[in-house]
Amino acid sequence: MLWKILLVLTCIGLVYFCIVEIPIIKNARTDADDERPYLVVLGAAVYGDQPSLTLVRRLEGALDYLERYPESVAIVSGGMGPGETVTEAQAMHDWLRKHGVAEERILLEGKATSTKENLSFSFEIIRERGDEPDGKVAIVSSAYHLYRAKTMARMQGVEAVGVAAPWGYPLVMLNYFIREAFGVTHLWVFGW
Repeated sequence: MLWKILLVLTCIGLVYFCIVEIPIIKNARTDADDERPYLVVLGAAVYGDQPSLTLVRRLEGALDYLERYPESVAIVSGGMGPGETVTEAQAMHDWLRKHGVAEERILLEGKATSTKENLSFSFEIIRERGDEPDGKVAIVSSAYHLYRAKTMARMQGVEAVGVAAPWGYPLVMLNYFIREAFGVTHLWVFGW
């Protein structure tokens, strides 16, 4: 009898996992018609003052976007975490500058400690510039993270498009896609 209950619970868990993964996978790409005046680059780990591989991938996506759309301005967003000697925003700024992006095309948001804050504080910067973010923002992040980021933007009243960073190692990416199911579940249950 116990094994039947475990089997049913396992099946329910697998079905739920598949349901959660559908929007994650569906959004794991750059949206069509992605040109926007603002590109919000979501932070990731920095080691000392050097971007992690995940953050470098996001920056590569941002650089490609900024080269395709020379009128767009990047908002690099992320505070300072443990083991970091600069904010994620500063590390991203420095990387983009080293790769030829003009200073006036990079705005720094260095307080955020979560995706929700990355978006909220970046939208504040846009408003401080006298603009409204709704419909004017592209978000660059890891492919697996775009559904959650775009959903959080929508929850803040901003329709945004997603820009998928280049993929990393396939097995590592698979791990991140699986792990993202827990982040999406948290978002659905708690709203952030």
